[in-house]
Amino acid sequence: EYSLLDGLSKIDKLVGKTKELGMNAVALTDHGVMYGAIKFYNACRQAGIKPIIGCEMYLTPKSRFEKSGGTQEGKELYHLLVLAKNYEGYQNLMQLVSRAHLEGFYYKPRLDWELLEKYHQGLVVATACLQGMVPSLLLGNREEEARAAAQKLWEIFGDDFYLELQDHPEIADQKKANRLLIKLSREIGLPLLATNDSHYLNPEDAQAQDALLAIGTQKKINDPKRLSMLDSPDFYLKSPQEMAAAFADYPEAITNTVAVAQKCQLEIPLGQKIYPSFPLPPGKTAPQYLEELVWERTARRYPKITPEIKERINYELEIIIKMGYAEYFLIVQDYVNWAKEQGIRVGPGRGSGAGSIVAYCLNITQLDPLKYRLLFERFLNPERVSLPDLDIDLCYERRQEVIDYVTRKYGADHVAQIITFGTMAARGVIRDVGRVLGYSYQETDAVAKMVPMELNITLEKALLQNPRLLEARDSDPRVKRLIDTALLLEGMPRHAATHAAGVLITEKPLTEYVPLQTNDDVITTQYAMGNIAELGLLKTDFLGLRTLTVIRDTLLMMAESGVHIRDEDIPIDDPEVYRMLSLGDTDGVFQLESGGMR
Repeated sequence: EYSLLDGLSKIDKLVGKTKELGMNAVALTDHGVMYGAIKFYNACRQAGIKPIIGCEMYLTPKSRFEKSGGTQEGKELYHLLVLAKNYEGYQNLMQLVSRAHLEGFYYKPRLDWELLEKYHQGLVVATACLQGMVPSLLLGNREEEARAAAQKLWEIFGDDFYLELQDHPEIADQKKANRLLIKLSREIGLPLLATNDSHYLNPEDAQAQDALLAIGTQKKINDPKRLSMLDSPDFYLKSPQEMAAAFADYPEAITNTVAVAQKCQLEIPLGQKIYPSFPLPPGKTAPQYLEELVWERTARRYPKITPEIKERINYELEIIIKMGYAEYFLIVQDYVNWAKEQGIRVGPGRGSGAGSIVAYCLNITQLDPLKYRLLFERFLNPERVSLPDLDIDLCYERRQEVIDYVTRKYGADHVAQIITFGTMAARGVIRDVGRVLGYSYQETDAVAKMVPMELNITLEKALLQNPRLLEARDSDPRVKRLIDTALLLEGMPRHAATHAAGVLITEKPLTEYVPLQTNDDVITTQYAMGNIAELGLLKTDFLGLRTLTVIRDTLLMMAESGVHIRDEDIPIDDPEVYRMLSLGDTDGVFQLESGGMR
């Protein structure tokens, strides 16, 4: 599914089908990306299946930096199958994928020979499908070049390089390519590997896969000029029996498939706390410096430190330090206070983080948790396993300045924004499918409007809630085809984007933890927010709010007319404001006198 608009196999169902077929390992090799790697890894582990993480990459015989001579279709650009044998291989795979995107992107993320030679350790490589360099050259009657390419890959990867055979009988040249690869194998002694190009799970999914491809290429299904999966409807997840039968004449290729699965022994450490080092004064540890800062700044919040205040601060500090979050609080208070010093408006505190007196004393939040009896335990307690969230709201127009500050402080190769994925929602997927099926706008729109306007509605729920939609599907074959296809595509990731708030800060360079890419010239991770948290990395939230920009502009306009208001004069913490708001007396709030101003 993370070969966007090209793969129909949803990860959970892929793993379930693998287990159902009696196989104990499965590889994920999306096109040029690693979006699904952590989700896939977890799903396999939970099911007792070995996860093999890889990528089907694009290799240019020229330099990755060279932009000329290519076309959108990828002239002189070849597929290459790359699998991680171990953690070193996984890290090298992330390097290859990241550099292909950041340095070699020209229509597609491209590798070159230099990158393969530099990051080859711990990887298994195979020649891929008919678009691979060796089979393509063989089919183009460029046998010497094909032999040279195979020799070069063997020199780099040694016994971890394979000539790849596939069995897709309906594809022109597949049998010829296999024959030539077997001949090459015999001549120069390279091992064969049997694989299957799987884009969907079951044979009957071919129609839905074809619709997905049509959506991705913005074509109609009946367009004779487009690439159709139905030309070879066997790109499903085949059983061991089917594969053994297909390669009965070359049993060593099947044996090598099992051998590769046995070679791959990847363990990804999850659930750790891997935070960047906050610059500390000489001789101080993070817990010591945090305590020092908190008590130093408490006097600014509380002119008189009562036993209750002291007890609450000590209690929170004990939990924060015991759970290993001292560095986190130091990092957040640093960029929040920097922003305020630059005149960038910062929100008063969002969510459960406002329940922390430590955050209040550090000037991260602006609401006194003692006055309003806010619970620290909602924010952080010893049973909580995930990183607590101190979401920071910033002036929309100046948010980037804070990200730039963090980037300067920790290094450009240690800070990236986080990816997110737009998915095919219920109404949208009906419209997408209707368009590629060639249905009229009116026909598709009528069906889409039968889906209730409800947050997080699914087609399955819509069919239960709206009898008219169910009746239309059961009585009209065209509507049935539309809805049944849409049901298979619903929830699929449609495109990658940059998360509105999420920023990742790492101790070592980013590519030691996550693969990277660019979205509209912004460097982002290829792992989504939840995966970042599972890896134990420091995810921070910088949310740009237009309301804070409006407040800034309002105060500037007032100042221009001679009315100067300091932040501390704004009654965000005034009990009278809260009393009036609770009574619905918003007019009274605006008439309220506070600090001598209206």
